Amino acid sequence: MATTKLTKLGNDTDELDSVANTKSQSSKPHHSQNSSVSEQQCYPPGFFRKVVAEMIATFLLVFVTCGSAALSASDEHKVSKLGASIAGGLIVTAMIYTVGHVSGAHMNPAVTLAFAAVRHFPWKQVPFYAVAQLTGSISASFTLSVLLHPIKHVGTTSPSGSEIQALITEIVMTFSMMFITSAVATDTQAIGELAGIAVGSAVCITSIFAGPISGGSMNPARTIGPALASAYYKGIWVYVVGPVTGTLLGAWSYSFIRVTDKPVQAISPRSFSFKFRRMKSDNGVISCIDPLDSA
Repeated sequence: MATTKLTKLGNDTDELDSVANTKSQSSKPHHSQNSSVSEQQCYPPGFFRKVVAEMIATFLLVFVTCGSAALSASDEHKVSKLGASIAGGLIVTAMIYTVGHVSGAHMNPAVTLAFAAVRHFPWKQVPFYAVAQLTGSISASFTLSVLLHPIKHVGTTSPSGSEIQALITEIVMTFSMMFITSAVATDTQAIGELAGIAVGSAVCITSIFAGPISGGSMNPARTIGPALASAYYKGIWVYVVGPVTGTLLGAWSYSFIRVTDKPVQAISPRSFSFKFRRMKSDNGVISCIDPLDSA
C-alpha cells in the first residue's frame, strides 16, 4: 500500500514537472514572438521606404536652399537674398506634398526629435531618420561643391554678429516654424490640407528675417552638410543647439494649448492623405504602428 502511494506520488510529481517544463518551454517562444511582433510594429515592412523618402527629401531641400544661398552670396544678380528665402520655402512645400504621406517629410533632425518628445513619433525610429536626413544633406552639399566650383562656401551658415544673437534668432525662428508645424501636423482641428503651404510659408518668412542675422538655418542637417563640404565650422554649435531648443519649445507649447486629442483613426482617409502622420493613440501614448502601413 505504501509502495502504491509512493508510486502514485512519484507519478504525480513527474506530471507536475512535465507540465512545468512544458510551460517553461512554451513561454520562451511566446516571449520571442512578442518581441518579434513589437519589432515589426516599430519597424514595419515599409519603414525602409520612409527612411529613403526622408533622405531624398532632405537631399532636395539642401540642394535647393544651399545652392540658391551660395549663388546669392557669390552674385546677387543671379539669385537675390529674397529669392533664396522664397526658394527654401517653396522646396519645403513641394516636399511636404510629395513625401509627406510616406515619411511625414520632417527633413530636419530637430523636428523629428521634437515630434518624439511630444509622443507623436516613435523614439526607436529617431536615429534612423536622423541618419537619413544627415546623409541626404551631406550628399547634396558635396554635389553642390562640385557643381558650383570655384564657390568655396556652398550655403554655409554662420553668425553675422555675435553667436548669442544668432542662437537667440535660431531659437525664436525655429520655435515659430515648429509651432505652426505642430498645429497642422498633429491637431485634427487644424486645416491639414494646407500643411505644406503653412509650413513652407513659415520657413520662407522666418528665413527672410533670420537670414541677415544667423543665416536662417533652423535645421542642423542643413548646416552640418554644407559645413563638411566647405570645411567651414564657425559657430556650428549654434545651429545644433538653437534648432533643437526651438523645436522642442514649439512642440511643447502647442501641445499645451491643443484644442483636441482626437485620434488619427477618426480622420477621414481623404483628408488624411494631405496631412502629416498623426500617430497618437486613444490613450495619448505613442503607437509604433503607422496607419499608412495598414492601408
